Amino acid sequence: MKLPPKFYRRPDVVQIARDLLGKHIFSRVDGQLTGGRIVETEAYSHVGDHSLTMHLQRRGTHGRALAEPGGKAYLYKVYQRHTLFNICTNAADAPDTVLLRAIEPLVGLEVMQERRGLAEVSPRLTAGPGLLTQALGITPSLTGTDLQSDLLWIEDQQEAISDDQIRVSTRVGLAYAGAEAASLPWRFRVLDSAWTSKAK
Repeated sequence: MKLPPKFYRRPDVVQIARDLLGKHIFSRVDGQLTGGRIVETEAYSHVGDHSLTMHLQRRGTHGRALAEPGGKAYLYKVYQRHTLFNICTNAADAPDTVLLRAIEPLVGLEVMQERRGLAEVSPRLTAGPGLLTQALGITPSLTGTDLQSDLLWIEDQQEAISDDQIRVSTRVGLAYAGAEAASLPWRFRVLDSAWTSKAK
């Protein structure tokens, strides 16, 4: 069952980031279905999180998807190379996001391998935010896609991830935003998963 809009429109982005662990993301790009289980996320808030404030200032009109109620995809490139997949959450006047950092690939493995140029299935397939978008065929052109669509969506397959199965740590690569933002413990990983991205 696709996650309903109300899942994304809750005000607590940190809780949403935790709740997304164990959910399944799917894409149907060029008619090819690919997907997997979400095993790593990061939360970003418009309140008390300077990293998101700075990001919005830099992105300008590219952040239009954040000006709508939660439940849409927000995609952009970093280093002119990697596409990052963020989920818009909260309300239109209170933009928060969850970055998907890693998935366990489960559906359309051969398609994902071809997109990634890999001969075998390994963590290099989807264990990182830029890797998973390439594997799923997701590009910035899909920014604003409603997660109720048949192009890009997230399902609840009734897997419960308890607190003792979650590794909590600081987010990656936020030194530019200052010590306070960099120290927030808003990165969540499924313990013992081979598919989470490496700690920095």
